[in-house]
Amino acid sequence: MISFGTAPPGSPGGITLHRTLKAVSRFLVVIVLTYLGLLAVTFFIGRVMPIDPVLAIVGDRAPEHVIARVREELGLNKPLWVQFTIYLSKVLQGDFGTSVLTSNPVMKDIQRSFPATIELATLGIIIGAGLGVPLGVWAAVRRGSFVDQVARVMGLIGYSVPIFWLGLMGLMLFYAKLDWVAGPGRIDITYEYTLTMVSGFLLLDAARAGQWDAFANVLSHLILPASLLGYFSLAYISRMTRSFMLHELSQEYVVAARAKGLSETRIIWRHALRNAMVPLVTVIALSYAGLLEGSVLTETVFSWPGLGLYITNSLQNADMNAVLGGTIVVGSVFIGLNLLSDLLYQVLDPRTRRQ
Repeated sequence: MISFGTAPPGSPGGITLHRTLKAVSRFLVVIVLTYLGLLAVTFFIGRVMPIDPVLAIVGDRAPEHVIARVREELGLNKPLWVQFTIYLSKVLQGDFGTSVLTSNPVMKDIQRSFPATIELATLGIIIGAGLGVPLGVWAAVRRGSFVDQVARVMGLIGYSVPIFWLGLMGLMLFYAKLDWVAGPGRIDITYEYTLTMVSGFLLLDAARAGQWDAFANVLSHLILPASLLGYFSLAYISRMTRSFMLHELSQEYVVAARAKGLSETRIIWRHALRNAMVPLVTVIALSYAGLLEGSVLTETVFSWPGLGLYITNSLQNADMNAVLGGTIVVGSVFIGLNLLSDLLYQVLDPRTRRQ
């Protein structure tokens, strides 16, 4: 008869189960502590900033008794630790308050604007990783050659030149002069009211509805800012890929593979790059998170109605509920992608599972 009871504590199954539970517990503790730290930092930064959310609501010329009443209604007259407790309980329920700028719940505004940022950053990381990884591999294989020098110069330019300047130059050249792409914004007004928005991802909604003219218009608006973000991530990804590949190509298993007569192509792409992909996954994941949180300047230059532009406009109008809500969402995505990269690291590298 087969027994489905728990494994004895000293058996291999019991040891494996214990390690698994310990790893899961540690993982959950890290998530909780990191998220609490994010909430605490955003809350206290919002309180020490020289912006009074009450004045943003009632105006500078409101009577003192009105200011005092609104401050009491918002709970801003209570001790900071009490305010943080109330704030924490609301955030855990998905309530970031109401936006002063739009008069909508902040979560509703985020749900409307965040898909635009995801769409922009996703195409950007596809361009950055799709070109950066092969370029980094090629530069490592041809170390010291003209290709290597070009890759390093491209990386240096990507690090050095401000992205908002590249955006302005790109608009002047490809939009104003050559008319190859559409201008600022996410979609022309011609299609804005004819395209049914279901998911908030305009490319997906246009393709699903079969409106290929609207799809082409959305892509024409998207390609230039996404290419700039892709170039920004390409500079970092290609540099790290080159570094990882140089390390792998100097290992003994590569020398042994060459001695066995394996082709150089197979050694590079099936062996060296496979091992280099273990740390490279983390680089790509963090680059994607960086595009999600760092596309503020790009969205401002291109009038892209994403989360970055929403946070910028809210900050300029002292709308702290919206600023803190957007910051928490971006920080949560960054934490999630960081943890996901750690999990993928363990999947790709079995040695880390034994630690």
